[in-house]
Amino acid sequence: MNLAHLREDYTKGGIARSEMPADPFQAFQSWLTVAQEQGIPDPNAMTVSTANRAGLVSSRTLLLKGLVDGKLQFFTNYRSQKARDLEENPRAAITLHWKELERQICVRGTVAKTSRAVSEDYFQVRPYASQIGAWVSEEQSAPIPNRDTIVGREAELMERFPEGSPVPCPDFWGGYELAPDYLEFWQGRQGRLHDRICYRPHGGGWTLERLSP
Repeated sequence: MNLAHLREDYTKGGIARSEMPADPFQAFQSWLTVAQEQGIPDPNAMTVSTANRAGLVSSRTLLLKGLVDGKLQFFTNYRSQKARDLEENPRAAITLHWKELERQICVRGTVAKTSRAVSEDYFQVRPYASQIGAWVSEEQSAPIPNRDTIVGREAELMERFPEGSPVPCPDFWGGYELAPDYLEFWQGRQGRLHDRICYRPHGGGWTLERLSP
């Protein structure tokens, strides 16, 4: 396979710095709304990158589940690799990429657990299968002998928590929120001369800068 010749030119638009709002979260919500309105599958899908104390980096795709008080919320297993990383190094980078719009948002910041109440409230609005799935993957990221291991575990839990009855939120599962100290809005342009507008906190507000592509 010749990967060197795989490329596309980007032609869908650009970013004028003067048209970006002073509040980066207003811009964030606007871009996410456009992605939803365009019917992009999983418009809230994001790559979350973490690193442990030794600097070993790992990435995975999660779903953004809230933008609350200027923080990005997501939920996961507290025994997972990402959780172990965040215990050692509570910083992460997040990227949302919408290929169809030739856009992406890159965010960096500090991560902390949400309150237990937030985790439990969100867990109760998850579909039944997802609630059971959270219990099944109690030891997320740990090796298992085969798929029958989790299939059997699922059957046990569905018997323990029948559909239609309340499923409690596991104590090993819950939310995180990332407080950004860097947000970058990227729009592809022709000739790889992409537009990049970044926000950084300053004096209780935000400064805007255009970055070289």
